[in-house]
Parts: sequence; C-alpha cells; structure tokens
Amino acid sequence: MGALAVDKGEMSEFRGDNMIKVSKLSKIYSIGEVKTIALDNVSFQIDKGEYVAIMGPSGSGKSTLMHILGALDQPTSGQYILSGENVSKLDEDQLADIRNRKIGFVFQSYNLLPRTTTMQNVMLPMSYAGIEKEKKLETAKKYLEMVGLGNRLLHTTNQLSGGQQQRVAIARALVMNPAILLADEPTGNIASAQAEEIMSIFEKLNNQGHTIVMITHEPDIAKHAKRIIHIRDGKIEKDEKIKH
Repeated sequence: MGALAVDKGEMSEFRGDNMIKVSKLSKIYSIGEVKTIALDNVSFQIDKGEYVAIMGPSGSGKSTLMHILGALDQPTSGQYILSGENVSKLDEDQLADIRNRKIGFVFQSYNLLPRTTTMQNVMLPMSYAGIEKEKKLETAKKYLEMVGLGNRLLHTTNQLSGGQQQRVAIARALVMNPAILLADEPTGNIASAQAEEIMSIFEKLNNQGHTIVMITHEPDIAKHAKRIIHIRDGKIEKDEKIKH
C-alpha cells in the first residue's frame, strides 16, 4: 500500500521548499502507570538543501526525535510530514517503504554486513527495491568513488578502518537518492582525524544539494552544520543559524 499524501488542510501549511515539517510532536512512553515524556510539543521545519544538526545531552529526546524522523517510530501525537507525505499516519509496511525510498541512514555503528564486500553492502538497498544487477553495480561503484573508496570496491568491511566503514555507510545511504540523509552520531566510533574527513564529505554532499539532518551530542561536530536545533528535556531550547 502506498504512503499517504498530505491532505489539503495540511498542504496549506506545507511550503514547497519544506523537506520536513514537524508540528506539535510529542512522544510519551508508558511503563505500567509510569509515563515518561520523551518529546513535548516539538515544532520545526527544515527546508530542502539545509544541513541541520540536532544536538542535546543524553536523555534530551534527540534519539527519540531521530527515530521518528527516520520513520523508525511513531509519535504519540502531532504531525511529521516528509517531502509531502504524512509519515505520522503510516502503518508498519508504509513506514518501511518510506524508509527505503526517502531516507538515507548513517549510523554510529555503521550497520554494515561483516565479511561482505563494500560493493555488496552498498548495493543492499537497491536489492530491496528490485533494481537490476547492472544498474546496482554501476551505482554502487559511483558512490563508493564519490566517498574516496574507489580502490576498495572488493574489500570486505572487516578489512577497513572505522572511518572507511563509515564512508561505505554514507555511500549506501545515498544510492536510492533519498530526500534526506539522516546521520545518527556519525563520528561517534571513529578517531578525530577521520571524523573531520567524514564531516568534509557531508559538507560536499550538502553543497551538492543534499538535505542532511545530523544527530549529535558533540559541539565541535554540530558546528559543521549550518543550523543547530538544541533540544533539552524533550523541548527545543534554541534554534540557531551557524556562520562559517
């Protein structure tokens, strides 16, 4: 079943340059009679081509927000519209579909298949989408070359450094031409010199027009973005533009 389109009432608030519109979003976890408010009435918009860091300490709600933005979880209330589709009303199958079509994920732990080549890892989303083999090979090679791994096409992931593995993850995130690139603590497991290399790749991708949303708790990493949304205790504390 296809994803739900935005209805006319919602579309009136959704500008053409909005890639993301979050409106009065809340997430409440209930364990028995104990309720924990992870997100509390959060609203913001991200335009196409923006590079935004969502920053906050542990327990601030940023991971919960990342899961909702990534269509990995649903809000308790409120609305999340991604590229014209109301994600907050989708069922599990529709969420899986929108994840593969519109969201490129880059995780802290890379989430690569071990003892599998870089090409095979990068081709995986295309395999789920039923893309023909020749096109998969061509696209995977293109993006691995883009992230500087053209000489590592047949290396297995356990033969690569942490920084190289994250580059493979970035290439894999890009092959379906997603609406947004969603990076969750992308430099958390790599050395600082390699972290700078990963940040330079994100900067290059953003300059090419990619919309990037990065979750981080590190101020030095967040400052690579062009805008930082600070979240604390489930609420937006500050939303600031960054001058470079």
